[in-house]
Amino acid sequence: MTTAERLYEQLKNVESGTSGPYSKERCEQMAPLVDEINRLKKEKNAVILVHSYVHPEVIYGVGDFTGDSYKLSKDAKATDADVIIFVAVKFMAETAKALNPTKEVRIPSRLSGCSLADCITGADVRRLKNENPGFTFVCYINTSAEVKAECDVCVTSSNVYNIVERIPSDKIFFLPDKLMGENVQDEMKRRGVEKEIRLYDGNCYVHAEYDADRVGRLRKKYPEIKILSHPECSRDIIEQSDVVASTTGLMDYMRKDETGSAYLLLTECGLAGRAQVEMPGKTFIGPCLECRYMKSNNLEDIRRVLLNPEPEDIIEISDEVREGSLRCIDAMFKYAEQKAG
Repeated sequence: MTTAERLYEQLKNVESGTSGPYSKERCEQMAPLVDEINRLKKEKNAVILVHSYVHPEVIYGVGDFTGDSYKLSKDAKATDADVIIFVAVKFMAETAKALNPTKEVRIPSRLSGCSLADCITGADVRRLKNENPGFTFVCYINTSAEVKAECDVCVTSSNVYNIVERIPSDKIFFLPDKLMGENVQDEMKRRGVEKEIRLYDGNCYVHAEYDADRVGRLRKKYPEIKILSHPECSRDIIEQSDVVASTTGLMDYMRKDETGSAYLLLTECGLAGRAQVEMPGKTFIGPCLECRYMKSNNLEDIRRVLLNPEPEDIIEISDEVREGSLRCIDAMFKYAEQKAG
């Protein structure tokens, strides 16, 4: 099977967002570039890590590992490659660099920001710590290495509830995602855990745009659907959801779910694209919103950073920031591994 034929067979069911549809002609046009990238990464002992939110042709054409930021950071640490091409956004590549200081980490997108990670700096955290003495500072993994270095504990969307519960302090400052923080507050109340949780006013613009009224209307129109959402969505979205989980958790749920095949998937469109490839029997109904930062990654720029990376394509963090961010990440592993009760 040729590269073009393989791409078409994998991608022909993708309809979500601006990525699809994938015609035979389009796959034939992409195939030479896919072949070149796969050749170059072998020549340069490079590994390509791809977030679930980027275009499917990147995931299935050249990606070696696919997943959320937490999984990809672990994949980066396990690889013996000399070069890591992190196809996502900058803060994720920084985490990979912190975990792999001897490896070169490159990011292909020139639009490598993130509305959530970019809304707070290390200086902001230092100010907040002065204004909130006695609070344990908990940061979402979707933050820069500089912010992690100023915080006490890092969390992911899959372990945030358990870690906040296990932290011995009853005073928590959660940053930067206000919507996720509100969901943490609600979950602690459900668990009967009494903690004062203060929040920063940031959000992921994609998840914040989902409208609870529209979700309610879709539920009435399609009563058979299951509503699956990411914890970066607002609490009125979460209240209507059947399943709330990280991107990895949502994929795992759909793979195992034998009770239904129609979903309203409330996260970035790329995850629906992956599901359409890997679970072709599933049906997706309703809105699909895209991240302009994730979707700015493309095959052409991956080839460029493999061949001729410029200084801004290469991730660098200072030893001080690296050590601080690793301390924060190590604290996450410590709390995540504790047994309940």
